[in-house]
Amino acid sequence: MTSNHTILYVSKADIVRLGGDSSDLYVTAVSRALELHAKRDFVQPLKPYLRVDEKDGHIADRIIAMPAYIGGESPVAGIKWIGSKHDNPSKRGMERASGLIILNDPVSNYPIAVLETSLISGMRTAAVSVIGARHLAKKGFSRIACMGCGVIANMQLLSMLEQFPQIREIHLFDLNPDAARRLKEQLRERYPQVDVIVAASAEHAVREGEVVLTCTVADKPYIPFEWLQKGAFVSNISIMDVHKEVFLQADKVVVDDWDQSNREKKVINQLVLEGAFSREQLHAELGEILIGAKAGRESDDEIILLNPMGMAVEDISSAYEIYRKAVAENVGTRLPL
Repeated sequence: MTSNHTILYVSKADIVRLGGDSSDLYVTAVSRALELHAKRDFVQPLKPYLRVDEKDGHIADRIIAMPAYIGGESPVAGIKWIGSKHDNPSKRGMERASGLIILNDPVSNYPIAVLETSLISGMRTAAVSVIGARHLAKKGFSRIACMGCGVIANMQLLSMLEQFPQIREIHLFDLNPDAARRLKEQLRERYPQVDVIVAASAEHAVREGEVVLTCTVADKPYIPFEWLQKGAFVSNISIMDVHKEVFLQADKVVVDDWDQSNREKKVINQLVLEGAFSREQLHAELGEILIGAKAGRESDDEIILLNPMGMAVEDISSAYEIYRKAVAENVGTRLPL
């Protein structure tokens, strides 16, 4: 290490200044990550979960370490360290999750940057739904149902509205009606042409959705297959929301990474352990669809479930895109090692 080696610290405010609160950057970065994943030009160890109360704690109470390397023309390595408590908003007035991403130069393995990650993490997850919708939703869909109305839902819906101008209706449901009403007002302020409806129940919302987004901290499934309309696309980003029957009856089940999805006693893992689902029954990993190795939607009647666990390669690719912009625009704070 030379005496003048520095790292660049990029705060959340810096990320916003660089355009990191809108979807284009993340759709580009996550698409690149998914394509490299499909081409197997990556290294991504299974992420460990640090849980203090493994037996009785809430499923969203954990710290996760997510290391990865991605190749291609601009290789980079790094790790996301992100902590979450489900009751942070209600008990502490804090966002549910926050953390850091450290980027490393893959030639020397020296750290080159540290970035706050709550915005990156939420927006890259929204980009996965956008990319999924491009390939797996019906062309010209105009109605979205969103379960859960917190920070993640806001990022998901704003990203969808930015990328799909044909959206005309959004049906919201949250166990906390005030959260649904707040999100409704936020969306109407930015997109007055869109009709935002707070549904009386989860069932009412889901039945209206051509695209269904799950943005909850649910630890038990509550969406049965019968609620899904013909041709629905479900982006099950909060993982535990849909019943096992949806995996078994959907026309296509897609994940981001099979090995990441088949663990931690999530629904897919439960089905595998029961002998009811397998790698062979999976339609595709999402990156395989992006590079044309597997088909996306093939008819308007298909019900398609995307079950993305979230991958470190998506975070590292997104953070590196922001880092390069920060260097080019002289944004952030240089810190000596």
